[in-house]
Amino acid sequence: MKIMTCPVNGPRAISEFAYGGEIRPMPDPATCSDDAWADYVFNRNGSPGVKREWWCHTPSNTWFVAERDTARDVIVRTYLYAGDN
Repeated sequence: MKIMTCPVNGPRAISEFAYGGEIRPMPDPATCSDDAWADYVFNRNGSPGVKREWWCHTPSNTWFVAERDTARDVIVRTYLYAGDN
């Protein structure tokens, strides 16, 4: 069984979590081009490496950041969001 550590509730089964997407900078929708906005909405970086992602511990509805190494399929660390780290 794969385990993820919730920053509030400790180690839990991965089935208790929901993936919220990769954290990446959003362009200003009022000033960016249509091409830049479409790139942000529809394209993702699929290359292997450490990704910063939103995750939610669904029983407690706790949203947090997980750094996940997609090349090795391991969770490097998890922490509550406190602005840009």
